[in-house]
Amino acid sequence: MHPASPAPRMHWGLLVAASAILMVTMGVRQTSGLYVDPIHRSTGVSIVEISFALAIGQFVWGAVQPVFGAVADQRGAWPVLLGGTLILVAGLLLAPLLTSPLGLSFTLGLLMAAGAGAGSFSVLIGATAHRLPAEKRSFAAGLINAGGSLGQFVFAPLVQWVISSAGWARAMWVMAAAALLSLPLAWPLRRRASDHAAAGAADDDGLRAQLHVAARDRSYWYLHLGFFTCGLHIAFLVTHLPGEIALCGLSPTVASTSIALIGLFNIAGSLLVGALGQRYRMKYLLFWMYASRAVMIGAYLLAPPTALTFYVFSAALGFTWLATVPPTAGLVGKLFGPRYLGTLFGLTLLSHQLGGFFGAWLGGLALAHSGNYLWMWYADMALAALAAVINLPIREARYGCHAVPGTR
Repeated sequence: MHPASPAPRMHWGLLVAASAILMVTMGVRQTSGLYVDPIHRSTGVSIVEISFALAIGQFVWGAVQPVFGAVADQRGAWPVLLGGTLILVAGLLLAPLLTSPLGLSFTLGLLMAAGAGAGSFSVLIGATAHRLPAEKRSFAAGLINAGGSLGQFVFAPLVQWVISSAGWARAMWVMAAAALLSLPLAWPLRRRASDHAAAGAADDDGLRAQLHVAARDRSYWYLHLGFFTCGLHIAFLVTHLPGEIALCGLSPTVASTSIALIGLFNIAGSLLVGALGQRYRMKYLLFWMYASRAVMIGAYLLAPPTALTFYVFSAALGFTWLATVPPTAGLVGKLFGPRYLGTLFGLTLLSHQLGGFFGAWLGGLALAHSGNYLWMWYADMALAALAAVINLPIREARYGCHAVPGTR
């Protein structure tokens, strides 16, 4: 008889390292909206052109997720994180030097987005899921996700302060220096995930077969549709919330504080939702989060445009901001197992960022054509309600059960 394999346990050092990496990469990404007006004023590039560059970035960040996730599944997370950090730093350093619309699309839209994508959810959650018991993966994803929100909270006021005191170019160079912190943080993730999944490798049908199975699964496509709406919502806000605040006659400090509050409250939301995912059906958690967004947007549109309104809206919205990630990743893991989680969850992130492309781009078009973002708010509210409903038919077995068609 072969000795029994030791039961998976929580790897706290690994989780903290993954969370810290996401803090850096998401801190860079989620503060991008603070640069829009300064770049516009200093270079003359239009808001629509800057929005389009950031929209490309939204798409690229999603497009690289399944690619980098697949490489990490096969080769380990370390080479992906190393290459991604260098690409991210290159984008941040070059952006102030290439200020044409094409140059901004190359730096903000391609390099920065691809580099940040290499150190993001699909790679980090995929690299840790193999080493954890199934019932702990939702909590672990929530903990990693909270790191990204902490980055938004920490970096938003820092970026705004540097922009106000030294200009947007120096702010980007400061963020390039901060991005280099990802390299020592990535060292605990240098071991290949496949080394820890060797016990299940014998029964594995391979990536191509797994993709075929996933493509025929309606529940997987429902997750894609809901996450598409989530991406549109987040990209619209992270890109254009500073512009919305400026239209109300409020200072840039209100914008940076609002973005920081979103990050701060999402730390609590990510941890709570990650913990709840161990006890409750994750599709219901997604339903309530998406539904609450529709309600919060409606309440915001009815409220007076004051600083307090934006602070309350940001805090409430922040609670669900990226808290959709743990249950979405958890559902992918429950449906298909952890072996190719980096790839399969990466594909849902691609759908998320297709939505993100339209959220960033259409927000700029709305402002250019109507002078405000009102119709985008209405569309966002309607799509949030639709995303809530689309998650209900997802089949989801309880932990310890097989997810079979018809399970609710």
